[in-house]
Amino acid sequence: MQGTVNHEYGKTIPLVFRSQKIRGIFNALWLQYLIMPLAILTEFSAALGRALLGASRDLAPIITIIALFQVLVLQQPFPELFSILAGLGLVIVGLALFVVGLDIGLFPLGETLAEEFALKGSLFWLLFFAFLLGTGTTVAEPALIAVTREGAKAVAAAELIENSAASIDRYALGVRLTVALSVGAAIVLGVLRILRGWSLPVLIIGGYTLVMLMTFFAPKEIVGLAYDLGGVTTSTVTVPLVTALGVGLARTIRGRDPLTDGFGLIALASLMPMIFVMLFGLIVH
Repeated sequence: MQGTVNHEYGKTIPLVFRSQKIRGIFNALWLQYLIMPLAILTEFSAALGRALLGASRDLAPIITIIALFQVLVLQQPFPELFSILAGLGLVIVGLALFVVGLDIGLFPLGETLAEEFALKGSLFWLLFFAFLLGTGTTVAEPALIAVTREGAKAVAAAELIENSAASIDRYALGVRLTVALSVGAAIVLGVLRILRGWSLPVLIIGGYTLVMLMTFFAPKEIVGLAYDLGGVTTSTVTVPLVTALGVGLARTIRGRDPLTDGFGLIALASLMPMIFVMLFGLIVH
């Protein structure tokens, strides 16, 4: 019969009805895949707008201070004003994109991973992941790369190592890997603290007591570098993922409070590099 299609069950369905049904399904799918990206784009645009306003508000005080000192105290015009304004605009946009990226990407990723590992119930894999997370994110820190490089140059200038490019690079890499391993160990300690309910003040006070004791025995040329490296290790790459890991883990484990137990990993990650770098100085020098 023309205009119909025979199915194996003997039923006859008009071709027009079947094509309309397929067209309806296609239109529904097309609208779904069109509306979803538009909704995501709208949400992203709104978040980016809020982040741009927040970044502008946060930078306004320091920009105002610099401008007042330049005009009222130094009484000098701004050199290359167009470049300065362009740079400030890029900073504001960069900060806004960074904040939005944290909110929609890194924070949810870290929390999800922490919850999945906690639900998996394997302590070994959780600690192994925590160690690799701390080590891997620290190695990628731009500030750490810059400071270890400058520190290696200063050590070479003090004639503690050979003043050659290869020797400087090797020393900087050694310090960088030492710091990365120390942050990995700190994150493992922090995860164990969350799991076992250990006291954070006891760990922090004990750690800084050890830092003060090692200061008397470590080579004086390495002490200042060790202290500075304790600060630069927890920067743009490490902080979001480590914070999300701690909060997500504390939220998942019964009897733990995300506010009191989920935070503190960053403090440990800032403390441990000072100990490891001074130990590195004792061994190398």
